[in-house]
Amino acid sequence: MSRIDDSQTSLTLMERLRQFPWNAEAWDRFVELYRPKIYAWCRAWGIQEADAEDVAQDVITKLTQKMASFQYDRTRCFRAWLKTITQHTLSDLMASRSRALLEASIPILRSIEARADLEKRIGELFDRELLDLAIGRVRDRVASLTWEAFRLTTFEEYSGAEASKLLGIPITSVFVAKHRVQKILKEELVKLEESQGE
Repeated sequence: MSRIDDSQTSLTLMERLRQFPWNAEAWDRFVELYRPKIYAWCRAWGIQEADAEDVAQDVITKLTQKMASFQYDRTRCFRAWLKTITQHTLSDLMASRSRALLEASIPILRSIEARADLEKRIGELFDRELLDLAIGRVRDRVASLTWEAFRLTTFEEYSGAEASKLLGIPITSVFVAKHRVQKILKEELVKLEESQGE
């Protein structure tokens, strides 16, 4: 077949497809003339063979839907119009692949987030276990009144004055007791963390 340039675009073929869009012979001729052109454009744009074939097929499919209403404008270039449709079809293909890739990535991202969340919760549980162990050890080492001053102001969130009144000790003794237990608790936590790292 001879190459078709803009001046040789078959007006009769276009008119036949417009009037009789189901005409298989006209479509065979159209595909024979323009499918290689569509494919060549895709390859020239760096698209791999299989994707160029897909785009060419999609363009032909779109044209079967548009050809019934197509009006050939002699002042414009049919191949330029065809090339524009090819570019849009290629963009649609790339966009749909990007969406598919993103959708496929979402479960993986959720899995990563879930794993990170699980690791965080395990870390928090581990820290809580260490804290509980340290609290138990410190409670056994200090006087019950000292521990109560710490417990009321730290865990129960009583003010120093409220704890002082409940325990019947001066407010300064409440703060000294709280500070003393906090210091011992921190030391105990450091020991426990070091022993876990060994």
